[in-house]
Amino acid sequence: MPLRSPAPFKPAIFRRKRLLIVGCGDVGLRVARALPHWRLRALTSDASRLPTLREAGITALQGNLDQSNTLRRLTGLAMAVLHLAPPPGQGQQDPRTAALLHQLTRGTTVQRLVYASTSGVYGDAAGARFDETRTVAPANDRAHRRVHAEHLVRRFGLQHTACILRIPGIYATDRPGGHPRERLARGTPVLTAEDDVYTNHIHADDLARTCIAALLRGRAQRVIHASDDTELKMGDYFDLAADLCGLTRPPRVARSQAAQHLSAMQLSFMSESRRLINQRLKTELKVTLRYPTVREGLLA
Repeated sequence: MPLRSPAPFKPAIFRRKRLLIVGCGDVGLRVARALPHWRLRALTSDASRLPTLREAGITALQGNLDQSNTLRRLTGLAMAVLHLAPPPGQGQQDPRTAALLHQLTRGTTVQRLVYASTSGVYGDAAGARFDETRTVAPANDRAHRRVHAEHLVRRFGLQHTACILRIPGIYATDRPGGHPRERLARGTPVLTAEDDVYTNHIHADDLARTCIAALLRGRAQRVIHASDDTELKMGDYFDLAADLCGLTRPPRVARSQAAQHLSAMQLSFMSESRRLINQRLKTELKVTLRYPTVREGLLA
């Protein structure tokens, strides 16, 4: 019986898992810190970000999702892709995700993609509690762009394993702008109890761990609520944060008066109320939240 030729030797560096992070901001860096044994690459359009990425052990690649000719280097780079980049700031479609996925399909190495979407795709649910089977109902262009991106990811997932994370408000004490103390210090008002809305949250560290779990265990064409167990209305959240920080609770205003004090973006968030069920996060991705509610997270 003829002897088989031994498999060609590959240095350990080439046997390590390869991940491309697209949109490597605060959450992407948290993911990178948790994966010291992976070969990490990140796409950035900002040259000033290159030193930060390199210090984190990431091979930084300059490219712009708005300029498809700068994405050619992405072909064949990674077995897994974590897509954290936001859509453009206008329109109802996401050409950035379209350009990225078009480039990734030119190679055959990508086995898994995780896309970071938003819970805003549901629009206003009048405070209902629901899981990932609920039909999306985008109420503004920002949400429509995310729905379009999800559609593109699902189509990409016909040939590759693709998982979608629907993410609510991200917070952390060490995240830029990620702690409510700045808003509390400004005295920005919240809605009265009768006008208030339910909001959902996830600590940035738990979100990074969820991203990794989705890369490892996410099912094909699956949507996951990347949300903690908190069930608080927005005003109660800021009251809790104020109490924990020793600050004054924010003033309350009726919805009819809110436009006099809040920006259009803030008003849009105060027009949607929902409570996300996160059972898939725990049973399918097997994520145990380090900060199951905002109380633990704000105290961390």
